[in-house]
Formats: sequence, structure tokens, C-alpha cells
Amino acid sequence: MGRRNAEGPGASTAAVFGEVLRHFREAAGLTQEGLAVRIPCDRSHVARVEAGSRVPQDTFAKSCDELLGTGGVLGRLWGRIDWYPEVEHPDWFRRRAEMDAVAVALREYQERVIPGLLQTEEYARALFSRVAEGEDLEERVRARLSRQQRFLAADGPSYIVVLDESCLRNVVGGPGVMRGQCEALLRLGRRPNIRIQVAPAAYPELLRPNVSMSLIELPGGERWVYSESLDRGHFHSDPVLFAGHSRTYDVLRADSLSTRQTVALIGDVMEGYEHHGKPRSRREALGQEQLQRGKRRQLRRSGPPFPRRRPRA
Repeated sequence: MGRRNAEGPGASTAAVFGEVLRHFREAAGLTQEGLAVRIPCDRSHVARVEAGSRVPQDTFAKSCDELLGTGGVLGRLWGRIDWYPEVEHPDWFRRRAEMDAVAVALREYQERVIPGLLQTEEYARALFSRVAEGEDLEERVRARLSRQQRFLAADGPSYIVVLDESCLRNVVGGPGVMRGQCEALLRLGRRPNIRIQVAPAAYPELLRPNVSMSLIELPGGERWVYSESLDRGHFHSDPVLFAGHSRTYDVLRADSLSTRQTVALIGDVMEGYEHHGKPRSRREALGQEQLQRGKRRQLRRSGPPFPRRRPRA
């Protein structure tokens, strides 16, 4: 992967946004902690945005506008900044990234890991840290996050994703990272152009694709099926193939959890990461409760017998 110059135009424009944010925050008499509490987010997030080392979402800019009474300055500035100039993707992935930049609709099925368009910065860094380090690691994270901006915009293209439950259960970066990722999924799922559903492990009868795949619709009616192997992407534009995968996807989506059920499941998994360091489903919790009840009944039945008085004749 190519390396971006940290002193290039991207760094300076991000720093400008941070300076403007700091100006309005201090004018409002707020500390970084005070602003973070009101947004809400971590203080470190505000600090990194002001330092120009973290790319904020448009919702962050709008929240700051409202809280600091800027008249919409930060939101307009956010929309004018090229947050990821000169980002380079791996050669084998560049074609997919170019499609994402112009796609009018995207449908995905993902297994094992959260799809790149929905990953938090912490999740992406933990994932890439398995194969990269140093500047190479940071460049991969920047490239991953750069693809998200178009889909997170207010007028972003339609993005529908079905997550295999393994995406939520496969721990990347530890419980804290997974908890933050679950929070992000719940937040992103409320966007008007994004729909997230889960194909639960409890439904073995679901007809799932053999691998993660994407159905990409481009301007002019082009349609592509995209899938990945270990180190390369595979593209197919055969209309018959696309139609077949599209039917399979539509059936899978119809048979998966509804949006409301998905929110409940993600919330339950997030709670498990928060309290136990690992997710536990409602079904597992119910099973444990039933097991405990059975043990209590068994103890009552196996207690020592007490002699009973018999009535005299």
C-alpha cells in the first residue's frame, strides 16, 4: 500500500476543522470533556478531532453546530473537506473501491467479520493489526474508513447488509472494541439509506451464500457480483449469475431477523460484551435459567425424607 504524506493537504484540512471546532468550543466556555458529555462521545474523540488526527462523521459536526451555536459552520466545512486525499487501496481491491465511489445501490451478505463500510476505526485497526504494523497499518485503516464517507452522507446510496451472526460473535480487538462496534451498528442502522439485518445462528435452515458477497448496482444499469478469496477480489457481470444471486439474497433477507429483531439481538450481544466480556444470547440466558430451575427442583425432590404420622385406628 502506498503511504500518505502526513503533512499533505489532507492533514492540513483536517487540522483546520479541528482549529475551528476548538475556537467555537472555547468561545462557548466548554472543555473537551464538557463537549463530549453533551454529544455524547469520549473526550479522546473530541481531542483527536481538534488535533486533526481523527475524521469525524457528519453527525458529529451537526451535533457540535447545535451545541455550540455556530450557525451550521462546522457542518458546511465538513462537507467541503476531502478527508482522505491520496489514499491508496491494495491493487486487487482498487477496482472495488472505485465501484463503491459511484454505486447507486449496494447489497451485501457478510460472515465472520463486520463489513468494511460499517467498521469503526478501532475495529478496523484491530483487524488490520493482525497483518500489518506502523505506517502500513495506519494507511490500511485510512483506506478502509475513506470508503465509508459516501455511504454515511445524508444523501448516500442505498446500502442493505445481512450479517451472519458470526460477525457479532467473532471477537476482534477485545470486548471493548466489540461493544463500540455494536453501538456503531445500532447508530448506523438508523440512517435512512442503511438497513442492517442479522441471519441468526439459531436458523440453520437459512439458505446462506457459501462466501461473503456484494451485489453492486452502478449508474447506467451495470450490475456486478463481487466476492473475495484470501488475497484477491472476484467480479462477475453475467446477468444470469447476478439474477440468481439476487434471488438467493432476497430470500435470505426475507427469512432473516427483521430490523427490529436485529436491533434487539445486537443490543443483547453488546450487553454481553459490557458485563461479561463475551456475548451471550437471550436463548443461552434462558437455557441457563431453565437449568438452574431444574437443579432446584431436583434438590427439593432429593431432600431427606421426614417421617409422617399415621392416624390411629
